[in-house]
Amino acid sequence: MITETQARDVIGSTAYGSDGEKIGKVGQLFLDDQTGRPEFVTVNTGLFGMKETFVPVQDAELSGSDLRLPYTKDKIKDAPNVDLDAGHLDQSEEERLYAHYGLGSGTSGVAGTYGDAGTTYDDSATTRNDGVLGVSGTSGTGTTGTGTTGTAGTAPAGHDTSGPNTDDAMTRSEERLEVGTTSQEAGRARLRKYVTTETETRTVPVTKERAVVETEPVTGGNVDEALDGPAISEEEHEVVLHEERAVVDKTAEPVERVRLGTETVVDEQTVTEDVRKEHIEVEGDVDDRRV
Repeated sequence: MITETQARDVIGSTAYGSDGEKIGKVGQLFLDDQTGRPEFVTVNTGLFGMKETFVPVQDAELSGSDLRLPYTKDKIKDAPNVDLDAGHLDQSEEERLYAHYGLGSGTSGVAGTYGDAGTTYDDSATTRNDGVLGVSGTSGTGTTGTGTTGTAGTAPAGHDTSGPNTDDAMTRSEERLEVGTTSQEAGRARLRKYVTTETETRTVPVTKERAVVETEPVTGGNVDEALDGPAISEEEHEVVLHEERAVVDKTAEPVERVRLGTETVVDEQTVTEDVRKEHIEVEGDVDDRRV
C-alpha cells in the first residue's frame, strides 16, 4: 500500500509487474477525493510509452525508484482505456477499472489527480507558488479536491520512458576529432671547435754568394796598383760569402665566423583515433521525416 508520505516519490518511478516485467514510467497519481489516500497511478505503456494505463495502487509497494504492482504486465496493458475529464475519474470509470483488476466496486470516493485544483504541472516542475506538492517538487499541503482537482504530473506526448522526462526530442551527439600540435624536444645540436695539424709546403727563392776568381792583365791603367807593395812576398786575401735561408714564422688570424641557429621545415604526420557517434533508430509504424 502506498502511503501519503510516499506520494511524491511515486510519480516518475519505474513500474514493474508481479511477474517482474518492466512496464514503464509512472506518469500520474490519483488520490481519493474523500480520504486523500493514493488510489490509482497511470503507467506509460504502448508504442514509445504513448498510452497511459490506470493501475490501482492497493497492495503496491514502492522500493526506492521502483514501484512493484500486484498485477502482471499483460493484465495492466489490457486495462480499459479511460478518458480523463479535467484530470478526474468519475464513478463509472473507477468501477470499470476495479472490475478489470478484480477488486470489486472500489472505495467510497472518486479519484482526482495528485495536485492543486485547476492547476497543471509537468514532470520538470520543482516547486509551486502555493507550496502544494507537485510531480517531483518539495512537500506542501497535499491538497485534495472535490472532483475538480488538477492534472499535476500529466506526462506530455513523446515523454521519456528510459529516464527523467526532458522534452519531445532526442539529441544525437557524436565525437569530433580535433588534431593539433604540441612542441617537444626531438634532439640537440652543438658546435665544437677542435685543432688539427696539416703540413704545408712552400717554395721561396733564396740568394747566396760564391767566390769567383777573376784575372786581368797589368796595363797602364792599373800598373800603379800592381806595383803597390813589395816586389816578392807571401800574401793571403779572403772574402766573406753570404747566403739567404728560409725563415718560417706563424701567425693566427681570423678567417670566418660560425654560429648555430634553427630553422623550421614543414612535414606531414598522419594520426588515427577512434571516435564515437550516437545513432537513433525508429521502431514501429512511423513516417520518417528526418533530413
